[in-house]
Amino acid sequence: MPIDEFIINIYLMVEQYYKIVVTEPLRGAGYAPKLSDPEIICMELVGEFLNLDQDKQIWQYFTQHWQAWFPAIGSYPNFAKHCANLWQVKQRIQDNVSQLEGRDNIHFMDGFPIPVCHYGRAYRHKNYQDLAAFSYCAAKQERYYGFEGHLLVNLSGMIKGFTFAPANVDERAVAPDITDNIYGLLGADKGYISPSLTQYYDAQGVDLQTPLRANMKEDRPKPVVKRLMKARRIVETVIGQLSERFNIQRVRARDLWHLSHRLIRKILSHNLCFVLNKKLGNPPLQFELLISS
Repeated sequence: MPIDEFIINIYLMVEQYYKIVVTEPLRGAGYAPKLSDPEIICMELVGEFLNLDQDKQIWQYFTQHWQAWFPAIGSYPNFAKHCANLWQVKQRIQDNVSQLEGRDNIHFMDGFPIPVCHYGRAYRHKNYQDLAAFSYCAAKQERYYGFEGHLLVNLSGMIKGFTFAPANVDERAVAPDITDNIYGLLGADKGYISPSLTQYYDAQGVDLQTPLRANMKEDRPKPVVKRLMKARRIVETVIGQLSERFNIQRVRARDLWHLSHRLIRKILSHNLCFVLNKKLGNPPLQFELLISS
């Protein structure tokens, strides 16, 4: 579809969910911003999809190309402040989207690094000193300093849960935080092997399945394990999209509040694009089909 139709569709979905999650006025006093909350959330999500992950980039894009559609866009400082102040609204919209559009009994979880700076500058880096930590990324075979993102997706690739924690926090300790209210099969990699975690999920009615280490006995049929490993690639695909299109591994914020806000809108942008693709009859994760050149 043309870019103008894409913007309209994203706005209509944002407005629909905004009415669900905001049931009373957000502001008790003072002047309401000229740019409406659904308008500014729409601009943020479209900007993230277009690989514009900084507030200033998004503001410049809409000021230069869509001023007629958003005449009340105003100054950049007000735009950035408005974006950050709506982080809880975006989180509630994300929760509703994943609940209403992502029902499934098969899920997969995995983690990925979110470095806050180059490793060589970590000891001189002033931001997140009491929060970030050192860890090792097995995929890239390198140490890094920062956080680790923790992601839960369903079999179709919709993001059902997300959080982040210091990079040295064991992913098995974080897993329960992103797997509330799921049931059925939960696939993960070897890093989630833990008898206590398996017992936890058994009590929740969730079947945690992981590949086994070389010194562990495999009792499952080989075709079942093969299908499980093939299906688990869906979470790797989503992490790849979040990294390449949405720049989720680039930390441009200087404090935890702004970082949380930016991560939330990347997740929400991904999920609304997923939903839009489904409505159009496209494979939900083929985002390149959404906008025609």
